[in-house]
Amino acid sequence: MAAGSCLLLLLLPSLVTASHSPPGCKIRITSKGLDLVKQEGLRFVEQELQNITVSDLHGNEGQFQYNISQVKVTDLQLAFSDLNFQPQQHLVFNINNASISLRFRRQLLYWFFYDIGSINASADGVYIYTVLQLAKDEAGRLKISNMTCNASIARMHAGFSGTLRKVYEFLSTFIVTGMRFLLSQQICPSLEHASLVLLNSLLDTVPVRNYVDEHIGIDYSLLRDPSVSTDTLDLDFKGMFFPRVREDQELENHAVEPVIKETERMVYVAFSEYFFDSAMHSYFQAGVLTIELQGEKVPKDLEVLLRATFFGTIFMLSPSVDAPLQLVLQVSAPPRCTIKPSGTSVSVSAFLNISLVPPDRPPVQLSSMAVETKLSAKVFLQGKALRVQLDLRRFRIYSKQSALESLALFSLQAPLKTLLQLTIMPIINERTKKGVQIPLPEGMDFTREVVTNHAGFLTVGADLHFSKGLREVIEKYRPVPTATAYSSSRPAEPSLDPSSL
Repeated sequence: MAAGSCLLLLLLPSLVTASHSPPGCKIRITSKGLDLVKQEGLRFVEQELQNITVSDLHGNEGQFQYNISQVKVTDLQLAFSDLNFQPQQHLVFNINNASISLRFRRQLLYWFFYDIGSINASADGVYIYTVLQLAKDEAGRLKISNMTCNASIARMHAGFSGTLRKVYEFLSTFIVTGMRFLLSQQICPSLEHASLVLLNSLLDTVPVRNYVDEHIGIDYSLLRDPSVSTDTLDLDFKGMFFPRVREDQELENHAVEPVIKETERMVYVAFSEYFFDSAMHSYFQAGVLTIELQGEKVPKDLEVLLRATFFGTIFMLSPSVDAPLQLVLQVSAPPRCTIKPSGTSVSVSAFLNISLVPPDRPPVQLSSMAVETKLSAKVFLQGKALRVQLDLRRFRIYSKQSALESLALFSLQAPLKTLLQLTIMPIINERTKKGVQIPLPEGMDFTREVVTNHAGFLTVGADLHFSKGLREVIEKYRPVPTATAYSSSRPAEPSLDPSSL
């Protein structure tokens, strides 16, 4: 029994480490970013509260019968509001001392006197306190999982006019108290629907698992629930690319976990070496890291050089000396990314096969040489697309057959490097030009981006910009209500017949 307990204690650290998978991509939202979200969110809350539907209010007091209907919010003043992080509860949004102006239709029957008209009212000292809990759903998407709300109205005043103004003032206590109750009861359900339905439809626009191009896709699913402090909200994403031919393939993450310490910008996005390695590994698995040049696509200077060097002897051994040349550059292993404070580089190992391709005959291979290159990578952000610009820094070729041939290949180092720089690198950079989207909701973009390299990962600090309003995006993806739901929630038209009062 004691031996078993000791074994469990020895295995416990490794089990804890295994359960905490390091993220390939990490996003931090700071208090400055939350301030911008608050400004846009406040406009959205105002629009939602303006659409509050209040039930009709009717009753009688002695010989008086009254009906209040068609209640509409005409104005809101939400001057004192705040949105902040709160550990364990995630986001807290509160509004203090707000005011809501209303206008509604009145109907009054007193004995044989019947009066109709409108009433202007105002609710003052409106207090709203909401807590939004954020969590990872089953698909790995960030969602508002729960909301608690508390709303109250300190006082309410109604202004009456018309022939029966004195009568209304007598009944004002009943009317105002009823309207105050009905209005306060509608605030939280309206905000709950706005959060759990409408804002979650906005979060549905964040890419989780989608295709990058015809060869690979990316998995941006959350690894765990958000981590919230008083100043930041951190999101850990899987950040793993996968080949479309094998979408269930998993690449184990052994890279350094990104650590974000900065809080000066609105948002920070960190990418580990694993993020880039999985992309290159996926392209390698998809079998597209091969470039072929044949005939006129082979630079003329290089072809002349090849025919003039020791390859000339090989050409003479071939029965088709005048046949077109074919150069095939094929990556032999998944490229590896290295991120250091001094910069980002990519190491590539490949084979370069040189052949003659006589018409209507099989190719005649002249040589197969090993290629080792190191590329410098410039990583930058444009809009929401992370892009990489590659440049050839180091290049070495050697023969797989003999040291003598490797020595003879020395004169080809510079021409082949030029070939890669002028012919191959533009092709590669054209493929990486599109980039990959960062997991942000639709309508939100980055501005003033700054890339910083660290040991094993890099960070992109940026500010946020709303290219589309929350309302615009939400309306685009708003869930379509069913006909039954619409008819049941639609308020009934008030009757103009005094007998119905």
